[in-house]
Parts: sequence; C-alpha cells; structure tokens
Amino acid sequence: MNLNDYQQAALRTAAPKDKPNELFHLLLGLVGETGEIAEKAKKIVRDHNSDFSRWDLDDLTKELGDTLWYVAVLADHFGVSLDDVAHRNIAKLADRQSRAALGGSGDNR
Repeated sequence: MNLNDYQQAALRTAAPKDKPNELFHLLLGLVGETGEIAEKAKKIVRDHNSDFSRWDLDDLTKELGDTLWYVAVLADHFGVSLDDVAHRNIAKLADRQSRAALGGSGDNR
C-alpha cells in the first residue's frame, strides 16, 4: 500500500472536516497517541533498565498505526497528501545530511 492509498483508506473512518472542533480532535488525538508510545517507552526505561528488546512489537505497531491515522487525516484536513508529507520530509533530511546538519536543533538548520 502506498501512502496516498493509506490516506484515502483512513479517511473512510474519519469524521467530516466541518464537524465542530474536528481540528482540535485530530490534534489532541495525535498528541494522545504519541503520548501512549512515550508512556510505554517510559515503562521500559523504568521497569526494564531501558531494554527495548522487551517492547511488545505487536502493541507498538498498533500504536504507530493509530498515530499514522491521525497524521493522514490531519494532513488531509489541510489538503496535503501523505505522499507529499513523506517526500518533503525525506528531501529535508537529505539536505541536512548533505550539509552535515542532522544534529542540533531548529527547523532551519
């Protein structure tokens, strides 16, 4: 499945864009799902001395899928294809790598 096909499939389960507060719902959902991943990582750090080989990969895959759903629907909310998001991100990272600027902080490095 390519990213645009995924995005179109995800949209079949999304609320209408004009639903009241839908943008807030999508933003909070994205933060919530990434927070679930972070929470599970925290427990591995706390309970298993950062041994990430103990991560339940089936569970991680499900949480990453939930996160991807929110990214796909949020991108569509603004008329952006998920394929374009991916291509632009890879181009940005390749540019940073070519300038030896992968490390550090800030969007415009």
